[in-house]
Amino acid sequence: VWKIGWSYLRSMLLPIRNVTSLEHFFINRFGRELYHTFFESYTEKVWGRPCSEISAEWGAQRIKGLSITKAVWHALKKPFASRDVSQKGTETSLIEQFLYPKYGPGQMWEQVADEVVEMGGEVLRHQEVRRLDVAGDTIVAVEAVDAETGESHVYRPDYVFSTMPVQQLVRALSTAPPDEIRTISEGLVYRDFITVGLLVDELKVKEHSGGGSDLIRDNWVYIQESDVQVGRMQVFNNWSPYLVADRSKVWIGMEYFANEHDDLWNLSDEKMIALAGEELAKIGFIDPGTVLDATVIRMPKAYPAYFGSYDRFDDLRAWLDAFQNLLLIGRNG
Repeated sequence: VWKIGWSYLRSMLLPIRNVTSLEHFFINRFGRELYHTFFESYTEKVWGRPCSEISAEWGAQRIKGLSITKAVWHALKKPFASRDVSQKGTETSLIEQFLYPKYGPGQMWEQVADEVVEMGGEVLRHQEVRRLDVAGDTIVAVEAVDAETGESHVYRPDYVFSTMPVQQLVRALSTAPPDEIRTISEGLVYRDFITVGLLVDELKVKEHSGGGSDLIRDNWVYIQESDVQVGRMQVFNNWSPYLVADRSKVWIGMEYFANEHDDLWNLSDEKMIALAGEELAKIGFIDPGTVLDATVIRMPKAYPAYFGSYDRFDDLRAWLDAFQNLLLIGRNG
């Protein structure tokens, strides 16, 4: 702790002046010792490259105003803080309570779909958009294939709201973009995501209180150890007890970050489950061989990256904004 404290003070007094990378950002904000202890390995797991090769903009976007000073001040005033769930003015990383849908965030979109149908709209599922036909500055048709039946359909939209990855969207446009725009689009980098769900009887790591030992209260546990590939662990019981069918069990999500088609991404479900079980045991949360059930979910292009051609993204955005009825939304859009 003292090493972290002195390192932080040194960074406050003698900060790196020319901040050109995420490594510099972390060291200036938290000190070199805490950077090596907490941020370095985890961040490299997420993005698949050293922090020295990632733009400082990532830190400015994701961490924003968080600092050691604010974290300490937040802890000191916590006993006297209001229980208002809105927590206005609290740094995102320091929020300790929030409203969460009973069956997870997907429940919100199920509600949206229900309301669209109630108002006379139609929700089509399993549609994979293959092509967007362009006439001048307007999207005049969207061609989609039903992933279940293989049937192709053409829709004539008034407006198109796209959450597909921008790179994929540009490839789908019938009008070829200028060479410069295509170069930017093809240079965008995405990080892919694998969640391995593991069902276990209990965790060896307990929350100790006056009434005995209980399930830890964390929603997420960040895994800094460099000798395992898992980057983060979720305890689904703590998001909502309704996410676990048998509440006497513990439902764990082991989160892995990969590049589509690399060795980790291409592991079979069986090998992925075995890896997650071994690593959960290795970091001391369960005994080996005690996984009761498991599932694997892969999500390509889950995280748009702050490197590659991202520094020229404004040019690509300006070109796409010229389409009058096209609106890009969501993390990937």
